[in-house]
Amino acid sequence: MEVARPQLIIHRWILVFVLLCLFSFEAQCFYLPGVAPQDFLKGDPLMVKVNKLTSTKTQLPYSYYSLPYCTPKQIVDSAENLGEVLRGDRIENSPYEFHMREPQMCNVVCRTVLNAKTAKELKEKIEDEYRVNMILDNLPLVMPIKRPDLDTTVYQHGFHVGLKGQYAGSKEEKHFIHNHLIFTVKFHKDPQTDAARVVGFEVRPFSVKHEYDGKWSGKTRLTTCDPHAKRTVTSSDSPQEVEDKKEIIFTYDVEFEESDIKWASRWDTYLLMADDQIHWFSIVNSLMIVLFLSGMVAMIMLRTLYRDISKYNQLETQEEAQEETGWKLVHGDVFRPPINSDLLCVYVGTGVQFFGMTVVTLTFAVLGFLSPSNRGGLMTAMLLLWAFMGVFAGYASARLYKMFKGSEWKKITLKTALMFPGVVFLLFFVLNALIWGEKSSGAVPFGTMFALVFLWFGIAVPLVFVGSYVGFKKPAIEDPVKTNKIPRQVPEQAWYMNPVFSILIGGILPFGAVFIELFFILTSIWLQQFYYIFGFLFIVFVILIVTCAEITIVLCYFQLCSEDYLWWWRSYLTSGSSALYLFLYAAFYFFTKLEITKPVSGMLYFGYMLIASYAFFVLTGTIGFYACFWFTRLIYSSVKID
Repeated sequence: MEVARPQLIIHRWILVFVLLCLFSFEAQCFYLPGVAPQDFLKGDPLMVKVNKLTSTKTQLPYSYYSLPYCTPKQIVDSAENLGEVLRGDRIENSPYEFHMREPQMCNVVCRTVLNAKTAKELKEKIEDEYRVNMILDNLPLVMPIKRPDLDTTVYQHGFHVGLKGQYAGSKEEKHFIHNHLIFTVKFHKDPQTDAARVVGFEVRPFSVKHEYDGKWSGKTRLTTCDPHAKRTVTSSDSPQEVEDKKEIIFTYDVEFEESDIKWASRWDTYLLMADDQIHWFSIVNSLMIVLFLSGMVAMIMLRTLYRDISKYNQLETQEEAQEETGWKLVHGDVFRPPINSDLLCVYVGTGVQFFGMTVVTLTFAVLGFLSPSNRGGLMTAMLLLWAFMGVFAGYASARLYKMFKGSEWKKITLKTALMFPGVVFLLFFVLNALIWGEKSSGAVPFGTMFALVFLWFGIAVPLVFVGSYVGFKKPAIEDPVKTNKIPRQVPEQAWYMNPVFSILIGGILPFGAVFIELFFILTSIWLQQFYYIFGFLFIVFVILIVTCAEITIVLCYFQLCSEDYLWWWRSYLTSGSSALYLFLYAAFYFFTKLEITKPVSGMLYFGYMLIASYAFFVLTGTIGFYACFWFTRLIYSSVKID
């Protein structure tokens, strides 16, 4: 009873904390910011916000007001969560003024005259194909593009800052800015009341060299775009050139269009996937791999192992036992602690932390709690869950460490709490310095960096110690067989059982089970598209777990049959080696799908993919390790050992 008391106290405190949350914050505990519907009456103001400028060519976001665009009287930052800041989102108010169901024509926002510096900045952004992002009622701005080949409309996020082109009869390439925007606000009207909800936000950009009579003043009427004369912009036949001393007049139209789309379905067009068939192919491909491996495991477990165990248990004489070969012969060494057992404990604990974070995140995502409408929610949830899963990391590493007869539990706990996050934070800090050097809005501010450090040292580290304390207090896991004092010599192995070859072969199938889904994930991250097929991802994740477990068990069995008992690290590295193939595929994707030319952007890509591959290694390695751990304990507890 004395042993159970600390756990009972911890469980009670957790229960008290949850109840306090429920009763003190009431519904706010479950309210998802940014996803509540908002009703607008006719004439109600609609707040248009601007977001970062993005480019798939550079992967470096910039603030909207870093270019000479029109500014409101006072620029106000919208409150951003941790995930939004890390994504480089910089949401601010804009000078665009909309009123619900009140169309506008040729509204002049402002007039600006370029100088050498601003003209150069605009040309650079046009050259790098930067896009302007805006938000209305939490909906991102999209540009509809009709595809005649598929007879469908594709939506692109935001609109290009400008375009490059040539005047007729000239070979010189010029830069033109999109300075006239035709906004279309789609709304769904409530049949019972006069209220309406925003269900779409589209734009058609044009480049127009506006003209006017006389000198410019606040009340000057344009001759190229005049609401009184019903003269509107319909093309970019006389575009606005970007050059030093050039005058640019920014204008916009607002159109309102009633839609049958209901508010609950307004994100469907943004998340429309035209490649569901490829996803189903991915699932079928992965399932075939799993069925193949399951067949092998079933054959080993039901036929070979059953035969082995029956034979070992029916041996009549000691002479017959000595003549036997195979996995039974290494029973006295199979549970001998491995070299660098401390490091293995740290990696296994970190993998458990990752596994817990991934399972909970995917569960919430599948249930719809982490939809794209809640910007930055996915990343914020992952960071918070990582910190709270520190309890399981400490528990898992301490349990394994005690099984290896370790005694310095505080030392192993500190390594578990600091090693993996330390490596990732160092890489992240270097990459952030590169982004900061480019003066990009993607650079994480000092305050956010401090919040990340607090999350690490203020929450994650103490929780790792709590988990480790509980884990180390428990009785050590007992081995099913006794370990000999003198280690047995491992016989010379066949070429195909070479550790490096075996480990590299083991990583191919887990990677093969996920590589099609990986393509969509990379596309959503680096080509700035929405990823919202978490149902597919959850299925693929389950398949990944099964594949990692099965391939590790198969190769572990072959290894033990070859009288090689050094399985601890190899079981971790066998499935963990799939991370190597992930990184190689990321390099292939970089050279075949992306148009990144700047060295800093390339370093960012490979830096972040290195972090992702490292995390994948820890996750898959831990799955393989626990599968092998369960398998060896099962088979050696099934045979009679004298």
